[in-house]
Amino acid sequence: MTPHVLTRSLDRGATLFLAIVAACGILIPLSNLLLPAGSFLQVPTYLVALWGKYVCYAILALAIDLIWGYCGILSLGHGAFFALGGYAMGMYLMRQIGPRGVYGNPILPDFMVFLNWQDLPWYWYGFDMFWFAALMVVLVPGLLAFCFGWLAFRSRVTGVYLSIITQAMTYALLLGFFRNDFGFGGNNGLTDFKDILGFNVQADGTRAALFGLSCLALILAFFICRAIVTSKLGKVLIAIRDAESRTRFLGYRVESYKLFVFTVSACMAGVAGALYVPQVGIINPSEFAPGNSIEAVIWVAVGGRGTRVGAALGAVVVNYAKTVFTSGPLAPYWLFMLGALFILVTLLLPKGIVGTFNTFWEPWKARRVEANAASAAREDGVSEPAE
Repeated sequence: MTPHVLTRSLDRGATLFLAIVAACGILIPLSNLLLPAGSFLQVPTYLVALWGKYVCYAILALAIDLIWGYCGILSLGHGAFFALGGYAMGMYLMRQIGPRGVYGNPILPDFMVFLNWQDLPWYWYGFDMFWFAALMVVLVPGLLAFCFGWLAFRSRVTGVYLSIITQAMTYALLLGFFRNDFGFGGNNGLTDFKDILGFNVQADGTRAALFGLSCLALILAFFICRAIVTSKLGKVLIAIRDAESRTRFLGYRVESYKLFVFTVSACMAGVAGALYVPQVGIINPSEFAPGNSIEAVIWVAVGGRGTRVGAALGAVVVNYAKTVFTSGPLAPYWLFMLGALFILVTLLLPKGIVGTFNTFWEPWKARRVEANAASAAREDGVSEPAE
């Protein structure tokens, strides 16, 4: 992947977005660590963790926008890949507790001791090593997406039928992870984390570092999406989105393209989940709830499907609104407000915030360029003489 592939057609909007993310990734941690508590410019630790959560959601929104906005695959189960990445990181964090747990068992997590487990399950082996956990963060969601996509796309399941079976997949995982004998903490999930790479996960410095890493991951995810959609592969994906049967008739193996982008998107969602867990401090089966996946689709729709910047912006805006409205008297009505927001965006702003802005901005920009070109031509004396 050459630098040209990563930077070509990097418009002003994308440049501004990346600059803001990079600035936040540097300035917010420095403000939290270097400025005295109570200072006007000092960002409290709880806000660092909160905004870190928003950044992880933005990565998930980018993953969904990659398949929905550019390939036409509406997945209502991407929360499953996000949760699987989170559980992989949570298993590593649980293994780092060691004898500091409530029951003092150096091998078994507290919930296994409580349930009278005698031995560590085989699928927990290796999670005491960070490199293995990091590999599983990408491999487990990617493998599930590959197997699921191979079966679904090979059978030519598309449209609403594909959306329904993705939702069924995440619901099946929800029921499985709720079981105590599944080996993942049951209803309570995994929590009470102590260290990550030897650093106290609750320390201000660790939280600041996790926020910075989340911003870096968002930038990398943006470049990965851009590299895909601006390449020849991206043109084929757009063709599949707009006319799948015609693209197949032209000789393209549509299933292979869809399988590739679906797997890449799942891996991105897994990374987002892995960064989310140490900042939130818990992972439980509620992350598999189909409602979470549907809500993530709403983020993309609000920000602008097929715009990349809009998907990330929609995730931040909607979740900030959720934080504000669920902490006051309007909390019981948040889901109604979210549904109304989705309906209004669908009816009034079908291209989302960024897409609608681009609709008005591009023609004005084109007229401005033409006017400047005409003015420059007149100044150079190449305009036709008046009769």
